[in-house]
Amino acid sequence: MRTYGQFCPVAKAAEIFAERWTPLIIRELYSGSTRFNEVKSGVPGISGSLLAQRLRMLVDVGVVDRRQPDGGRLIQYVLTPQGLELIPAIQLLGEWGMRWLERDIEIADLQPQLLMWDMHKRVVLDRLPRERVVVQVDFTGHRTVTIWLVLERPEPSVCDHDPGFEVDLFVSADTLTIHRVWMGLLSWRSALSDGLITFQGPPAYRRDFPDWFRLNHFSNVAIPMAAG
Repeated sequence: MRTYGQFCPVAKAAEIFAERWTPLIIRELYSGSTRFNEVKSGVPGISGSLLAQRLRMLVDVGVVDRRQPDGGRLIQYVLTPQGLELIPAIQLLGEWGMRWLERDIEIADLQPQLLMWDMHKRVVLDRLPRERVVVQVDFTGHRTVTIWLVLERPEPSVCDHDPGFEVDLFVSADTLTIHRVWMGLLSWRSALSDGLITFQGPPAYRRDFPDWFRLNHFSNVAIPMAAG
């Protein structure tokens, strides 16, 4: 790890926190991911070897605890109290980015798989039907891909391939539009009324689908009006 060679605590903290990918890894751990592949799904641009390196570094400096519950083979990564103290900085960084940089979504930033990963982590379990609901999401426009959500208690999941269950609700979504909805830049109502997102399935599922999710953590950040 490169250092700034300064005694300043800002420099010392930046050597850890400002390392590329590290804030996103901490964000993902705080959002509930504990396994290596879960963190990788939430930080899709990082290679597996670099993620392993970053996690080792975070363990070494005491930000992350590496656990093997019950002595089994499963390894979990959990933020320590020291690591949890970084969460307000993550929150402020995200709010600043949303307020001053995220005026709109760029086509180059569209990532349907990451969007579905985020959505499945923001499911409001108490709002789901009692039965399992399988949702097929067909992205159209700038990125075309099909992804499935398996919405059930206690643990919803997301699949890049057909999970083998009968589909209960089909969602067709313009990729740019649904990203904008997720970030609070456009309402579900507007996207649906304009036909940029459509549902096919039982009326109750079509009506309730938007209410099954909390939007992105930063979707409620007020964005200043552009000058001029």
